[in-house]
Amino acid sequence: MSEIALQTAPQNMNNATVKFVTFVLGDETYAVSASFVNEVLRYTEITPVPGAPNFVLGIINLRGDVLTVIDTREVFGLSSHEVTSQSRIVVVELEDYAVGVLVDRVAAVVDLQEGSIEPSPNTGNDNAARFIQGVYHYNDELMVLVNFAKIATL
Repeated sequence: MSEIALQTAPQNMNNATVKFVTFVLGDETYAVSASFVNEVLRYTEITPVPGAPNFVLGIINLRGDVLTVIDTREVFGLSSHEVTSQSRIVVVELEDYAVGVLVDRVAAVVDLQEGSIEPSPNTGNDNAARFIQGVYHYNDELMVLVNFAKIATL
């Protein structure tokens, strides 16, 4: 699902469903389009990279390929959190490379009605706002839809 399609879809006019992978950071639920998710990995030891930005935790070896892992909490301006048995690295495909995003836990794969996706709220110039592509009301909960394609602009 492209960002343009989300911005131009008329409200409640498009009943197509799109799959999203939901994940949790603290008490909040987020979702990323399943079309961008390659796989979900259990947490593994991450090798730090000297001089990398604060949001880069380091790199891992993924079947012979080097994968950069980012701290999603740092990118979104949230307080740090201990890695637990529920922590996961979501491998997200960007334009020409993949990146791992560390999350507290992966919740589920859900089908969302494309026409019910609301535009992202105006949150000012907050660094995390650039990743918000929209919001969705799901089971009496507000889910933030994210687009990690803009990680390269940090």
